Amino acid sequence: MVTFIGDYPCRLDSKGRVLLPSAFRKLLNGGSESRCVLRKNLYEKCLDLYSISEWEKQTELVRAKVNPFNKKHAGFLREFFRGTAEVLIDGNGRILIPKKFFDFAGFSKDITLAGQDGKIEIWDTETYEKSALGQDGFSDLADEILGGDSNNV
Repeated sequence: MVTFIGDYPCRLDSKGRVLLPSAFRKLLNGGSESRCVLRKNLYEKCLDLYSISEWEKQTELVRAKVNPFNKKHAGFLREFFRGTAEVLIDGNGRILIPKKFFDFAGFSKDITLAGQDGKIEIWDTETYEKSALGQDGFSDLADEILGGDSNNV
């Protein structure tokens, strides 16, 4: 499994393209695959970029929980796939972000690509900075999720 780590400030060019950091490009382009999937994040005003192989894993997780013959499930699937697009890594290591995503994510010229395990989140830099929990917030959340119970030591 591929793991993306680190965050990288980047700039969008006038056509809406971003140069992928070489560390991310190598992981996304592991073989000679240049296709990726871009989707609206379900919880934040950012985009998620997946390699094709990781996207296939994600869709398998969804398929395992969804019945396409259930009206609510069918609506979920429609919305899930409505917020997606296939993008290509060009010969210069750039991806073109479709215009339909700009309003959703609130992009300016300055964006941040943040590794999030099996995907890359693409944020407007100002929004990304505002989303930070701070050290105390993060340590409290880590304690809550990972358990600061001394009996677990």
